[in-house]
Amino acid sequence: MKSSPLGLIKKILILVLILAVPGFLYYLLTAKGKNRYKPLPIYGPKMVAKTSHKFHGKVIPDTIYHIADDFNLVNQDGKNVSFESYPNKIIIASFFFTNCPTVCNDVNRNMDSLAHAYVNNKLIQFISITVDPQRDSAAALKKYAAKFGVSTAKWSFLTGDTSAIYNFARKSLLVNALKAGDDFIYSDKIIMLDAGHRIRGYYSGTSNTDVSRLSDEIRVQITEELRKVETPEM
Repeated sequence: MKSSPLGLIKKILILVLILAVPGFLYYLLTAKGKNRYKPLPIYGPKMVAKTSHKFHGKVIPDTIYHIADDFNLVNQDGKNVSFESYPNKIIIASFFFTNCPTVCNDVNRNMDSLAHAYVNNKLIQFISITVDPQRDSAAALKKYAAKFGVSTAKWSFLTGDTSAIYNFARKSLLVNALKAGDDFIYSDKIIMLDAGHRIRGYYSGTSNTDVSRLSDEIRVQITEELRKVETPEM
């Protein structure tokens, strides 16, 4: 579906505002006196495709990148969710459990800060997935989420089948998540997925430096998503 001229103008204005943020300027390259956009890397295994494309007359093989598989979990409102629940969204994901004594609190405090910073940006969705679904029911997550004061529409706390959660962590997001005796082994990383469900960044959720970098790189990814907007035919 093609964008209307008014819609395109609005998206251009949003892009201009993003570019005006000082921290974002780090991600612009200067070449021959011109600013050139520098996209974020794509993480995970990759392979060379049989197809190719031309760039400045040079034939370049296409690359097939790792894409996170879909999931089927339940949010704090008791509703089934999957990637289809967040269409065309940049997803900021993390892992936790409600009885976690230390690390989760730091990660979710930083997730909370980011969620409030981007609360009005419809391109961004935050999800936090419990690694202890046996205790963390939808009702338990609802109570836990209430202290952050962010709506489910912006920040979803997810639970579900243990094997589905652990497989999604390891095979799709490429981080650790498992139960070891009475304890849980899981990553403190916050992971950013683009709208195509490719991994675009890993950030320590307990590091203020990493979280600040994530905030800047969210703006970078917003720019990439907006650049995909098809220019209407004249």
